[in-house]
Amino acid sequence: MAADPFSVRTKTSCSSSPSTLRSSKRAVAFRIRAHNNNNNQHIDDKNRFYKELGTFALKRKIEDLVLRAEMLAPTALEFEEARRLKQEEIIREYDLWDDVAKSNEDLVQLAESAKTIDSLKDLRYTAEEAKLITELAGMDSINYEFLKQAYAACVNVNRTLDKYEMSKLLREPYDMEGACMTIESGNEGVYSEIWAERLTRMYIKWAEKQGHKARIVEKQDSESGGINYAMIELEFKSAYGYLSGERGIHCMSGSSENKSDLSKDGAAAIDVIPLFLESSPDLQIDENDLEITTSPSLTIQHIPTGLQVQSTGERSRFANKLKALNRLKAKLLIVMREQGVSNLASIKSSDISSSWNQVARRYVFHPNKLVEDVKTGIQLADLTAVLNGNIEPFIGAHINSRRHEIP
Repeated sequence: MAADPFSVRTKTSCSSSPSTLRSSKRAVAFRIRAHNNNNNQHIDDKNRFYKELGTFALKRKIEDLVLRAEMLAPTALEFEEARRLKQEEIIREYDLWDDVAKSNEDLVQLAESAKTIDSLKDLRYTAEEAKLITELAGMDSINYEFLKQAYAACVNVNRTLDKYEMSKLLREPYDMEGACMTIESGNEGVYSEIWAERLTRMYIKWAEKQGHKARIVEKQDSESGGINYAMIELEFKSAYGYLSGERGIHCMSGSSENKSDLSKDGAAAIDVIPLFLESSPDLQIDENDLEITTSPSLTIQHIPTGLQVQSTGERSRFANKLKALNRLKAKLLIVMREQGVSNLASIKSSDISSSWNQVARRYVFHPNKLVEDVKTGIQLADLTAVLNGNIEPFIGAHINSRRHEIP
């Protein structure tokens, strides 16, 4: 068996000459260098193989993403440019001063259309640039780092296209409004309270990933370190359209390795109503139908339906009353739409659905991590990512489920 070059022994003694010792050391050093060179060559070959494999896979991914962008972006751009021309024609046909409110609305829509067009043009340019990079990579004219940058850019392009496609499906009343979301812990005890707090953080992180802020305006902490109740306001366009599908019970299960320990399961109910951004809800309520209490918080109950709202986050009693009244109107508008009625008197209080009536999603921690959206059937294994705010697949599935409902 060949000797290990790292354990070469030289036969020397205290009486050996200095020249003999130097010769022996040089021989050992040479054999060590030769061994290291062979190892380094092997490592370089291995790294080159994996890099080439990674480059090939990355090129294929970029090509797929570019193909989708090339198919969707031009069509979307053509549609938006035609829409802008139509808006400009409408504005030219009447005097802006005849109806200031309508004129302002039309001008806002025109500005939004122009912004969308610029965004789509940028997407198309980015996709073309990524395509050029993959072509240069095929000629070994560009390095792996540029490919990674091109891939990241393509992923962002397709995310934006996903949002654009979803926005075209947000056609229901109030879809373009902001959102007011409430998270209420269940009766299962401490784990439901902790779970409600975790869900609150999930939605805040989702908003941040969209480039927006979610503001906690109401909160009731529990002694366990969780929460009994929280209310979040998302003051950005289309928040209600995106999040309305989150309504319902969100169940946590299997948080303990002990399958017989069901006490560590929990639940929280999510409710979502529109947050009107530019105007107050268009609904008249008879003052005689309202019961208002101010202690411990300002609470308004609509007597005929039994619906109740509160507000404690404003600085004055008047501001809290106004905020609570707007929330009540938003709730009533959603109930009227759900029941298909056009006035408050036609609402059947017995048919009002609660956010506790239907399971929306299950989050399984053990033995295998899984998030299952009951409404759409979508399942994701990356539980951690979902709790970190990556809920776009569920939002997209819910919005796409409306497609067959849109005439």
